[in-house]
Amino acid sequence: MRIVIAPDSFKECASALDVAQAIARGWRRVFPDADVALAPMADGGEGTVEALVAATGGSKIEVTATGPMGDAVTAAYGILGDGRTAVIEMAAASGLPLAPVRARDPRVATTRGTGDLMRDALDRGMRRIILGIGGSATNDGGAGMAQALGFSLLDAAGAELPPGGAALARLRRIDAANKHPGLEGTEILVACDVDNPLCGPRGASRVYGPQKGASKTAVMELDEALRHFAAVVKQSLGADVLDLPGAGAAGGLGAGLVAFAGARLCRGVDLVAEACGLRERVAGADLVITGEGRLDAQTAHGKTPAGVARIAKEAGVPVVAVAGTLGEGYAALYEIGIDAMFSICPGPIEVAEAMGRAEEFIENTAEALARLWKLSV
Repeated sequence: MRIVIAPDSFKECASALDVAQAIARGWRRVFPDADVALAPMADGGEGTVEALVAATGGSKIEVTATGPMGDAVTAAYGILGDGRTAVIEMAAASGLPLAPVRARDPRVATTRGTGDLMRDALDRGMRRIILGIGGSATNDGGAGMAQALGFSLLDAAGAELPPGGAALARLRRIDAANKHPGLEGTEILVACDVDNPLCGPRGASRVYGPQKGASKTAVMELDEALRHFAAVVKQSLGADVLDLPGAGAAGGLGAGLVAFAGARLCRGVDLVAEACGLRERVAGADLVITGEGRLDAQTAHGKTPAGVARIAKEAGVPVVAVAGTLGEGYAALYEIGIDAMFSICPGPIEVAEAMGRAEEFIENTAEALARLWKLSV
């Protein structure tokens, strides 16, 4: 019997690796000799670095980087087991939690810290970068990231622009003469699971700006600044990012990564699955177990359990999912290849207690699944 365990994290409760290990413990209560393969997963958001480092036998690197509001922060990224691939979560250096609530202002917030992490990876000889771009505090189109990588963003007087999305309204020219030489020949893959364009009603500023602290007036200011930014990018770099699907992700960082780093925007769970060799692990397995903190109708749109189910079904392997909560519309997941779903909660329980005992409940649920499986073998 071979079981592949490929969950995402249960956010604020347990990492993907913790969840996978808890499932394995529960399964082995019933099948102590089972061949159990742990494949902790992610979809490009929080937990991607930890999942891929664990899955590939890699390591973590800590770097002092520029936080979203300009202060120094300590941020970590991963180097995978192949020794040539870095995995970075932009939120580690440019994420919303790093910006104090009262100080949040996407007009001045910067992605420079994300560029700091990329530069460190390039300096270490990494020639493939997987970058998750969820959870940003920024709306600068990746301008700060570009400056950290050696690009000059200049105003009409030839002066370097200050940080933030509002300053992009003054951009006149982009000078790439001093860009990091490692960008040439480096494959940069961006986990981007939204298709928002850079500007307009579905653009970065109008959809995501308010949650980052932008007023209605600031939202319109930022939207116009990004539109102007896109025009200068096209003129200076030849990259047309204005209407590119996904360009609006992370305050326009999707656009910036394409324009400045030649990046490719991809579905996050597919990047993680490829990096940890999930298809190879699933081939010939008897069962795949996946899961995340909440399974609902949104899970089908690019989240980890949906991606795992798709890969398992291609290999003809049944899939079971566990979750803290089965939310509204979860039954739709049967149609995308998840064969059965179970909540780990043993009954009505306070949220705080459920979160504190998540690994215990996951383990017990996995044991129950194994006992049910035993009836069929």
